[in-house]
Amino acid sequence: MKGMNLPNKLTILRIILVPFIILCFYLPRSWGMWVAVVLFIAAAVTDTVDGRYARAHGMVTDFGKFMDPIADKLLVNSVLIMLTAQGLVHPVATILFIAREFVISGLRLVAAGKGVVLAAGNLGKIKTTLQDIALPFMMVSHLWLPFRIVGVVLLYASLVMSLWSGWDYVYTNRKLIAQE
Repeated sequence: MKGMNLPNKLTILRIILVPFIILCFYLPRSWGMWVAVVLFIAAAVTDTVDGRYARAHGMVTDFGKFMDPIADKLLVNSVLIMLTAQGLVHPVATILFIAREFVISGLRLVAAGKGVVLAAGNLGKIKTTLQDIALPFMMVSHLWLPFRIVGVVLLYASLVMSLWSGWDYVYTNRKLIAQE
């Protein structure tokens, strides 16, 4: 990682944390999930910090533009899949979350092929914030009913935002899809 700037190192750190978070799902639930929550929150914070820092200090790189969204999707979707495997998130919700990410990634690839960079919109940022708050609650939802209630409400609010922001993203950029 020598020669990489700080934001890119934080992106790599986020990717490295994912297997450890997944591993925590296999540890005794009483403390394993708390470790997973701490790691998830640390990873989610790096997502916010790396982007802001890169923009503020002129450190935006092609590597960061490419890897940052991958790191984010890997983090969130890995946790969603693990929660689904435990019966804590409905499989259809997880499929919808992941399908939205495929659609947005596909649209970004089409745009990139045409020399256009599509930035994340405000609705997508709201979706990400809701997910980043909901998922830790869902990870410890077996410990206390209020955690479960908050987690479920926030997760389904993030699902609504995910679908809305996905539709808005496609609609706003529909001309890119229609072009030949």
